[in-house]
Amino acid sequence: MTPQAPLPGIDSAGQPAAENAGRAVYRERLRQYLQDPAFRAIEGFPIGDDEAILALSDPPFYTACPNPFLPEIVAGWKQERAGLRVALGLPDDSHDNGNGAPAVYQREPFAADVAESRNNKFVNAHSYATKVPHQAIMTFLLHFTQPGDIVYDGFGGTGMTAVAAQLCGKPERDFKERIEAEFKTAGLATPQWGERHCIVGDLSPAAVFIAANFNLPFNEDDFNRAVLKLYSDVVEECGWMYETRHWDGRVGRIHATIWSDVFVCSECGGEIVFWDAAVDISGRRVLNKFPCPHCKAVQSKSDAEHAWTTKFDHALNMVIRQIKMVPVFITYALPDHPGRFEKRVDEEDLERIREIESREVPYWYPIDRMPEGDESRRNDKFGFTHIHHFFTRRNLWSLAAAFSHADSLRLKFLLTSLMYKSSILCAPLLSNYFAEKAGQPRGGWVGKERSGTLYCPSVHSEVSVTDQILSRLSKMNVTAASSRLPCLQVASATSSFIPSNTVDYVFTDPPFGANRMYSELNFLWEAWLRVRTDNELEAIKNRVQGKSLLDYQRLMERCFHDYHRVLKPGRWITVEFSNTKAAVWNAIQTALSSARFVVADVRALDKKQGSIAQYTTTTAMNQDLIISAYKPRVAFERRFLEQAGRPEGAWDFVRQHLAQLPVVVENAGVIETIAERQPYLLFDRMVAFHIQRGATVPLSAAEFYAGLRQRFAERDGMFFLADQVPQYDAARLRVGQIAQLTLFVSDEKSTIQWLRQQLDPATGGQPQTYQDLQPQFLRQLHQARHEALPEPGEILEQNFLQDDAGRWYVPDPNKASDLEKIRQKALLREFARYAEARGRLRQFRTEAVRAGFADAWRRRDFATIVKVAERLPESVLQEDQELLMYYDNASLRAE
Repeated sequence: MTPQAPLPGIDSAGQPAAENAGRAVYRERLRQYLQDPAFRAIEGFPIGDDEAILALSDPPFYTACPNPFLPEIVAGWKQERAGLRVALGLPDDSHDNGNGAPAVYQREPFAADVAESRNNKFVNAHSYATKVPHQAIMTFLLHFTQPGDIVYDGFGGTGMTAVAAQLCGKPERDFKERIEAEFKTAGLATPQWGERHCIVGDLSPAAVFIAANFNLPFNEDDFNRAVLKLYSDVVEECGWMYETRHWDGRVGRIHATIWSDVFVCSECGGEIVFWDAAVDISGRRVLNKFPCPHCKAVQSKSDAEHAWTTKFDHALNMVIRQIKMVPVFITYALPDHPGRFEKRVDEEDLERIREIESREVPYWYPIDRMPEGDESRRNDKFGFTHIHHFFTRRNLWSLAAAFSHADSLRLKFLLTSLMYKSSILCAPLLSNYFAEKAGQPRGGWVGKERSGTLYCPSVHSEVSVTDQILSRLSKMNVTAASSRLPCLQVASATSSFIPSNTVDYVFTDPPFGANRMYSELNFLWEAWLRVRTDNELEAIKNRVQGKSLLDYQRLMERCFHDYHRVLKPGRWITVEFSNTKAAVWNAIQTALSSARFVVADVRALDKKQGSIAQYTTTTAMNQDLIISAYKPRVAFERRFLEQAGRPEGAWDFVRQHLAQLPVVVENAGVIETIAERQPYLLFDRMVAFHIQRGATVPLSAAEFYAGLRQRFAERDGMFFLADQVPQYDAARLRVGQIAQLTLFVSDEKSTIQWLRQQLDPATGGQPQTYQDLQPQFLRQLHQARHEALPEPGEILEQNFLQDDAGRWYVPDPNKASDLEKIRQKALLREFARYAEARGRLRQFRTEAVRAGFADAWRRRDFATIVKVAERLPESVLQEDQELLMYYDNASLRAE
C-alpha cells in the first residue's frame, strides 16, 4: 500500500474539515483502493466484496479493511500533538529516538491498584466474548501518556482502548477524583486529563464494527427516530407472528417462547419433552435425572437419544435432518397492562408457528455453512449446519426484514446487539418474580448467552425480535466520541501500516491460546454483516486450523515485532493477559522477548478486589496478568551493539533496566520486594537480552552477582542506581515493614533461590543448619514430575558454605565463583549424558539442561540445543521460559 498525498477534507489535527463533502471523497477513494488487487492482497484482508466492505465502513476513520488513510491521519495527529505540548508547557520529546540528546520521557511500570467494573454502559450495550473495561484501560493511559499522545491496540476487539483514550478528556467526576487520589497515594504523578489519539485494529470485522459504533459520533435524536421507524416497519409486517391469545380472548404480544428438545426414552422408546420432564419451575432448576412420562424409567440426557425430524430446507434446496424441538411455554404482555403473563403453548399458537414455517422469507438472509472449527461445528451433530439454522423461522424472518430496513451502521449495530438473544443459543433463566395469584402479571423468562461458546441448550428462549428492537433502544445511545476520533481498521496486528517510531504507548489484550475461538464465535454476526474474518493469521491455538502452541507463539512474535516497530524508543507496552496454562504464558513472554521488548514487571490483577500484586510463578494462572515491557532507547541499542558479548554491555543493560523499574511500591502499608530488582531476575533478564540479539553472554551467574554488589547499591536483597537509593531509603524509614516474596519451589533453580532467601541476611534470612532448613523446605516443595531433583544437602554443598557450627550461609562472591565452577562441571557432565542418549528424556535434572544450553550457546553449537530440546517432553519445553528461549533462538540459527 503506497501512502497518497494528504487527502482533501482532513485538517491539521487529522480530523474531517468538511463532514459531508469529506465522507464522499473518502468513500470514493476507498472504492478505488478496493479495486486494486495489491491492496486486497494485504495479509489479514477480510472476506467480502467491495460493496459489503463499503457498506460497513465510515471512512476516513473507520474502514472494514486495512485503513489506507491511516498514514495521513497520523501525520496530522503528530502535528497537532507537537502544538499541544507547547500549549501545555510540556517539553519536546521528539528527540527520544537516540540523536544524543537526553531523554525527556520517563515512566516506571504501573504498580498501583486498578479498579475495574464490568457493569458499564459499553459492556451492556453490546456483548462480546471478552471485553476489558474501559476505566481500567484509562488508568494505564493516564500513567503512561499525556493529552495528544498516540495510543495503539492491534488486538482492539470492541475498541475499549479507543473508548478509554477519548474518555480521558471527559471523565466522570467520581472517577476523576478517585483516580487522582489513588495516584497521589501511590506516589505517581498527577494524571494529565485530555483525549489521547488512538489507533485500533482487529482481524475481526464484527469486532471493529462494534468498536466503530462505540467510538464514532451519531445524532441521538435522528437515531431514536430511525429505531422507532424500524420498529414500526417490522411490526407492521411481522407483528402477527408474535401474537398469542390471553385466557379471556384478548390478544397479547409475545415476549419470548420457550422451546424444548425432545428425547427418546432408552427403555420404552416414547418421546420425552425435556421441559416437561426435567424443568422444575417451582425450584427454578433443571433436574439431572428425570422419569419418562410413559414408563417412569429414570432418564438422563446422557442416557436418552434425541428425537429427530426431517424437513425440506428451501434456502439450501435439500432435505435436512435436525433434532426435534417443540414450543412449550410463552411469556407475553397485554396492551395497556403492566407486567407480563405466562401460559402453556396452545393449539392456536402451534397453528401460527406451522403457518410461519410453511411460508418463504421474502428477504435476504445469510445461509452460509458454519466455518470449519471445533466450536463453530459443534452443533453439526444436531443438524444445525448453516447460519440460518440458528434461528427459528419467525425470528429469522423478522431479522431479515429488520436488516432490509437498516440503512445505517447504527441500526445494524442495534440488530447485531440482539443477535444472540434472537437465536437458539439463548438459554432461559427462571425469573425471580412469581405472582401469588393465577392470572396476575408475572415475571417472565430472560435470555442469557453462554459467553465464549456456541452451545445450544436443551431448552432455549426465542425472544421476540420486535420486542428487543424497542427494549434495547435505551442501551444503544452510547458513544465515547470526542474531538479526537480514533482510527479504526480491520487489519492483522502483524502489519499495521503505522509509520515506524510513531506510537507513544501500546495497550493490548491479545488472544489467550485456545481460550476463545474468535473467528468462529463472531461468524454469527459477520454472516449478517456480509464481511468475514480471514482467520489465516488468527493468533490462536486451534486443532482444526492446524495451529499448535508453537504456531500461536510465532504469530504473537510477528504481532509484537510490529508493535516494537511502531512504538517510540523508551516507551511502554502493557499486555493484559489471561490464561490458565503456564505454557501459553511462556509463549507470550517468549514472543515479547523475541520482539526485543524487555519485560520490567508482571502483576496479577485481582478482578474482585481491583488490586494488583507481583506475579512470580508460572504455575498458578487463575488471574489476569498485567505485563509491563519497554522498547530500549536507540542510543542504548547502539552502545550494546558496540559492546555485545563484553561485560561492559551487560552492565550497561543492567543500568538502563534498573532505571525503568519501580523504586518503591507500597501496598497496605507494606513495602513490596520488587522481584525484578533481585539478583536472579536481573541475571535472567541480562541473559535473555543477549540471547535474543544473538550475542554471547559475557558473565557467569557468580561473576554477575559479584559485579552487582560492586557497582550498585543493595537494599533488602534488591539493587538500585545511586540516584534511586534516597527515595527507597526514605520510604523504608517511613514505612519500616517490607513484604518478602513467596517463592514457588518446584525445581533446582527455585530451590537455590529459596535457600538464598532463607540464608541471606540481606533478604531477612540467617545462617541455618540442615536440620533447621529441611522441614521448611519440604513444606514449600512442589516437585515437578519430570524433575530429577538432587537432595537438599547436595544442593547446599554445591551452592553454599558451612561455618564451624554446621550452619549453612551465603558465600562471599569470590568463593561463590569457585563453587559455581565446580557445580558447572558436574552439570555439564550430566548434560553430556543427555546429549549422547537416545529417545525421549522422561526424567532429568533441568538445571543440567539449562547449563548445557548456555554452554552450547556460548560455543555457537545450536544443533545440540535443538537436538536435546526436541527430546524433552513438549510440556516441559513449553512451560520453562529459559529452555524455550534457548530453543527458539537456536532453531532460527541452526537453520
